[in-house]
Amino acid sequence: MITLSLCMIVKNEEDVLSRCLTSVSGIFDEIILVDTGSTDHTKEIASAFTDLVYDFAWIDDFSAARNFAFSKASMDYAMWLDADDVLLKKDRTELLSLKSSLSPDVDVVMLPYHTAFDENGNPTFSYYRERIIRLASGLRFAGAVHESIAPSGTVIYGKAAVTHQKLHPSDPDRNLKIFEKQLNEGGLADPREQFYYARELYYHKRYEDAVRWFQVFLNGGRGWVENNIEACRFLAYSLYGLGREDEALESLLNTLKYDCPRAETCCDLGKHFLDRNLYPQAIFWYELALLQKRDDTSGAFVIPDCYDFLPNLQLCVCYDRIGEHQKAASYNEKAGALKPQNPMYLKNRQYFQHIL
Repeated sequence: MITLSLCMIVKNEEDVLSRCLTSVSGIFDEIILVDTGSTDHTKEIASAFTDLVYDFAWIDDFSAARNFAFSKASMDYAMWLDADDVLLKKDRTELLSLKSSLSPDVDVVMLPYHTAFDENGNPTFSYYRERIIRLASGLRFAGAVHESIAPSGTVIYGKAAVTHQKLHPSDPDRNLKIFEKQLNEGGLADPREQFYYARELYYHKRYEDAVRWFQVFLNGGRGWVENNIEACRFLAYSLYGLGREDEALESLLNTLKYDCPRAETCCDLGKHFLDRNLYPQAIFWYELALLQKRDDTSGAFVIPDCYDFLPNLQLCVCYDRIGEHQKAASYNEKAGALKPQNPMYLKNRQYFQHIL
């Protein structure tokens, strides 16, 4: 059986660190905690779980901190977590099973990362991350923000999901400040950094700047296909924010240059037409969303609801608006079969019981 290090970087995480480390107890052969400048009781809490607690002076570079943590690991493999991540009971079992059966020639294990949830705790936003790395492979993190390891060698996909359970918001300006520091000191030549910088600009409602940087990224022609598709979608959102609706629609349609439509894009297009009371066009795109095959291993940011619940619910709205109430009710029931306690489904159900 392979040996496994847990490598974490932390700062002022006293409210979540114990929860995280308790959720993974008994799995790892060593735990490496790298503190980047805590002023609370984070280090004391860490010391209750491991003697391997190190200090690392923060230099506005997440990769540098994570790679320092990896440098302290002495096992065959290293797995990284954030302090507000946890392993649920079923995922603990999956990870233990993976550890006992993992072939020692595997370089990277990709695991699901669940980061947003519905009212019943089901993931509504999920994607695979390079989570477990064979240390002898030499693979390490790159990127000051949204750091990642480019998977190479022998890569497998596991079932043990990491669940993100944030209790408090992080500094909303942190990533933007790091990117703009990079920009001032030497520019952003890497396409991945251009993409994430543009997305931070969108989140900060700096739509003109976001449009410019999404265009820089896309026009550079060096982006990964999933980032290209996502950039077209976020470029559209930025253009909507500027009232440039025709250009936003064009940007959404431009996703088709890169690959067959994703359900997420189909739902964006459906919303474009639904918002303008163009119901036949909206119906076309929502029905197309239902036909798309969800591929969690693509590396894309996956919104599971776009593949079933959301298009069913929106088709209910569209058909109701054009007077086909029976058909609308049937789509609402399809949505309800997926989420029987969803308040929108229940409200629609009461409405159809009244009018039918």
